[in-house]
Amino acid sequence: MGALTYCTVGSNRLEDAKAFYDALLSLAGLEPIFEHPTGGRVYGTAAGPNFGVLGPFDGRPATVGNGSMFAFIFDTREDVERFHAKGLELGGACEGLPGVRGGGLYLAYFRDLDGNKLCAYAMPGAPIRRRSPSEH
Repeated sequence: MGALTYCTVGSNRLEDAKAFYDALLSLAGLEPIFEHPTGGRVYGTAAGPNFGVLGPFDGRPATVGNGSMFAFIFDTREDVERFHAKGLELGGACEGLPGVRGGGLYLAYFRDLDGNKLCAYAMPGAPIRRRSPSEH
């Protein structure tokens, strides 16, 4: 059986992109795991999957993939909203406010500093927010 283990986006602004993704991906539980030889950075956990922001291997300018998108799943709708808001706070562009869409998924969309499209989502029935210990 195969499994997706990593994905990458290209950037023409690697220092800005690393600052963007350092702040954003920590909300998804992904931390920097190594510096990439292209000047980029790879994020993840020991269990994977990993996400990288890289300079293109061929040395040509990075371009946005038309139809490409990378999605991050969250436990709650509040987490989706927080991730989306952080992306916009860091200079990303909104591509769709958080809301329920097709099949009951709670989705939000934005583009990073280079125009790569990202999605945050929670499954149907996901709680709106985490319960505090006093609510258990």
